[in-house]
Amino acid sequence: MQCPTHAFIFNATQCACNPGYLFNSSSSSCSLFAATGPAVELSSGVDYDSALSFPEALFSFDSIKKFTQSQAVFLEATLVLLLCWLGFCLLLRLSPLGSDGVSPWFRIRWWISRLDISFSTRHWLHDQKPVVKRKTELGGAFSIASWILFIGLFAALLYQTISKRSVEVHNVRAANAPDLASFLNDLEFNITTISSMSCAQLRGLGTVVTGNPILMDRRAVPLSTFANYSCLNTTLGPTITIQCNNCRLIRDFTYITWQFVDLPNSPATAVGFQFNLTAKKHGDKKRLSFVSGTLKNASDFDDKPVTYRGVMPNILKFNLFPRIYRNLHDLKIIQPLFHEFLPGSYYGEVSQLQSSLRSSSEGLINTTLFINFLSSYIVEIDSQNILGPVSFLADLGGLYCISIGIFFFLLVQCEYRIKRLRHEDTVMKNIRNRRKTQERWERLRKYVRYTWGSCSMDDMLTEPNDVNCMGVMKKSQNGSAQRRKLPGTIDSVSFNKKTTLPNEKKTEPKHVLTQEIKSCMNENQDEGSSYPKCKPEDLLHGNVEDRRRDDESSISSRHADLPPLPSCEFGDSGEISMNDIQKNLQKLYEYNVVLREKLKVALSTNHVPADNESPSTVR
Repeated sequence: MQCPTHAFIFNATQCACNPGYLFNSSSSSCSLFAATGPAVELSSGVDYDSALSFPEALFSFDSIKKFTQSQAVFLEATLVLLLCWLGFCLLLRLSPLGSDGVSPWFRIRWWISRLDISFSTRHWLHDQKPVVKRKTELGGAFSIASWILFIGLFAALLYQTISKRSVEVHNVRAANAPDLASFLNDLEFNITTISSMSCAQLRGLGTVVTGNPILMDRRAVPLSTFANYSCLNTTLGPTITIQCNNCRLIRDFTYITWQFVDLPNSPATAVGFQFNLTAKKHGDKKRLSFVSGTLKNASDFDDKPVTYRGVMPNILKFNLFPRIYRNLHDLKIIQPLFHEFLPGSYYGEVSQLQSSLRSSSEGLINTTLFINFLSSYIVEIDSQNILGPVSFLADLGGLYCISIGIFFFLLVQCEYRIKRLRHEDTVMKNIRNRRKTQERWERLRKYVRYTWGSCSMDDMLTEPNDVNCMGVMKKSQNGSAQRRKLPGTIDSVSFNKKTTLPNEKKTEPKHVLTQEIKSCMNENQDEGSSYPKCKPEDLLHGNVEDRRRDDESSISSRHADLPPLPSCEFGDSGEISMNDIQKNLQKLYEYNVVLREKLKVALSTNHVPADNESPSTVR
């Protein structure tokens, strides 16, 4: 007969797996049983993570715990961020500052200096100097560094406050009968024999033994009087379930025993046991205390695979501990505890297991469930807060002082040892002020150029055109003329505004134009005439070179008979109005008429026909 791997023949027609190996009926093979998860798992059913009830939608501390298992994560992140910031500021200091203030490095360093919010009044001061607010680049870098350190320490403190804000206080006191009678819990025991057996091999379940089996006070009662029991076939093997709803516990040792026997083609063998004991208050589905685990070897000191089989019972010992939670409205719940496992008959060698399978006297697995209700004492549990609001604020203030103090010490040492750092705010302010002044001056130049024209700018002094006292453009040497915008409205023209005169090298002589303007402004006004005797065209001399070539004697004789120039009068305030301009223009027109008549007489004397002359050509 051919047996699968890790199996042997124990008679002529049957195969059995090696010790510690479990037969898999679906694949018809033997595999080594390996338990998944912890050997024993325990829970009290009470969670203390939310003594301060934060809304789950706004703050979920359990989700934060998945990423931050300790305060070290916050401290490491703070240290990395702090080193990155200081390294960035150090690299910026290596870049040139410049003198124009337009480089991006200067702008970044300037804004870092504006972040000096913690040390602006604590910089280096000379003796007897008043304290002023100064913002430096070094102070800005250390201010942000101090806040990074403070925020990191604050996050670690907040984590500690939330995770360890309270401690659990246990108080043990002696129990009396009324207290024990008030513990009404729903208990459930699930014991699985890990094997290839079935519930058809179960025998002897249905009796409960209380007391000490050795002494005379032991008693045996039917199990059905205390709880409901059943057997269920699972993939791991048959599972014994014992349920007791709202049951009163027996205040003594309790034993429940059952056996699995050999059947044809199904020997009674097992590779381990799996248990799960739960307890909860009757009617309360929120809190459930339990203990569960897996037993797969015969000793706690090695992991040698074995197979259980024989008359010696395998004893699983459990203790039931009464607890009262004062902080949860006096919740009374039983805490199951796994005490120990006493293995019975087992085999670790193939030859020993083969001989046991051939013996009919060892064809069973004896299992005993031992329950001990610890009724002598009751544990009262309460929670006590160790961090109150006063202690939290004290810790927070201490962290702030530490964060500011560390970098204030570094700031003082740097400014004391490096004198260049004492006045770096003044250097940066001077550079920025020069840039701002240049920008404002450029805007002013553009405004003046747009409002008064380019002739009012210093860079346009070399233009050939100029403006006379009436705001009219004087004709250039090439015969062209350009209009210029009057300064403001015509009703608010002021003669107090200073007009820049053109360069002497590129315009006509100043004394010619100045003499005529003075004669126009100083002569008295004729009160009897209704028309002005002075015209602006008389002030504009287009052909200056012809005037220079005239003889001075002929000029004096020719102008001897000319009437005096009319005076241009204005208001006492220095500003002219529309009425003043109209009167002066009228005077200039009357003076032009007189000059035209004089010119006609002079032309007739020289035998030049006067009818061919036009008023537009007269200067």
